[in-house]
Amino acid sequence: MNLQALKSDLRRRALVARQSAHEAAPDAGERLVEHFPFELVTPGSVVSAYWPLPGEMDPRPLMAALEARGACLALPVVIGAGHPLEFREWRSGDPLQRRAFGLMEPRENAPQLVPDILLVPLLAIDPDGNRLGFGKGYYDRTLAGLRACGAPVAVGLAYEAQWVAAVPVDEFDQPLDWVVTEGRRVRSSATPNPPSDNSWSSRPDAR
Repeated sequence: MNLQALKSDLRRRALVARQSAHEAAPDAGERLVEHFPFELVTPGSVVSAYWPLPGEMDPRPLMAALEARGACLALPVVIGAGHPLEFREWRSGDPLQRRAFGLMEPRENAPQLVPDILLVPLLAIDPDGNRLGFGKGYYDRTLAGLRACGAPVAVGLAYEAQWVAAVPVDEFDQPLDWVVTEGRRVRSSATPNPPSDNSWSSRPDAR
């Protein structure tokens, strides 16, 4: 089975697992707030989030907590196939418009921002920080571009049920720095000086 077939097969199974987790834990988004590494955020930090699609981990309670701590929120905007995402400022109560892939995006005249921290949705995540998405490559292109000129922090938001043994990857796939679930936070061993008590390699099922 080639790489794309492996990804497609895992994607099908991951969608089922995520939907089951979503139905079993409707308050999971609120529990993210208990585990998020708020030490990453300073007043004025630009944090890109996302408006959840059905079944995705809901970041909205976390977004409210970040905004209360002085973060400037942004939401992703799809420009077109093959392009990285752009990010526009969004504040609580601002109107949204439904655009490509059913995504809710800020108004077109909202200021464009460059995120310091990205909250990233996913279908599956493995012990090496590799993320499986829907296969369009938007976040991979975006992270590659941002990492080429800075050090943004990519934080995956997931249900515990979304951990898998291995995500098939190629040279274009961008790993995550952190993953926050309804039960804990985990920092990638690839980031500088990861703490020994919550790095990928310290997870019981990470070997």
